[in-house]
Amino acid sequence: MTETLSELSTYIRESRSTLVEDAVMSYGELNLIATSDNIIELLTFLRDDPKCGFISFIDICGVDYPARAKRFDVVYHLLSPHRNLRIRIKVATGEDEPVPSAFSVYPGADWFEREAWDLYGILFTGHPDLRRILTDYGFEGHPLRKDFPTTGFVEVRYDDSVKRVVYEPVELRQEFRNFDFLSPWEGTDYVLPGDEKAKT
Repeated sequence: MTETLSELSTYIRESRSTLVEDAVMSYGELNLIATSDNIIELLTFLRDDPKCGFISFIDICGVDYPARAKRFDVVYHLLSPHRNLRIRIKVATGEDEPVPSAFSVYPGADWFEREAWDLYGILFTGHPDLRRILTDYGFEGHPLRKDFPTTGFVEVRYDDSVKRVVYEPVELRQEFRNFDFLSPWEGTDYVLPGDEKAKT
């Protein structure tokens, strides 16, 4: 399988060298690095070329690297049923840099791009209906970003007195928690079970 993917990598780089910035074999899988300017042309080539035949679209997902200038990676996964091969394409993009929608090449990209926008805030130009898909329409922010607070901004609950769903600011209630204020990094005055086996 690795030899077949290496041959495919060579073929793609030789026939479409302007579309691929890099091709890397990692953990037995072929990863193509592309730019948002040529992603549609690359996806079309991978789908239509007889030696590739990646006609089955698996998914699009996002990855967040807040420290980078181009914060997000948009990752495409494709399958070639005829050749029984999988391929991954990565495109780096910034927070305010849109990526062309793959909907024109793979109509199945529709909901995956909506999910990437909803959860990461990655923009896709040319998408027919880019709106939230997993969070509420009034939701603020994008919950899979690394800088999104784990508690969120609002809490949603059903209020029986007004017979409807209400939105309230998050309030952390501490009265039911019992803290001994001991940190596992500072150590304790007593021996924890198992510590007696540790070498001194």
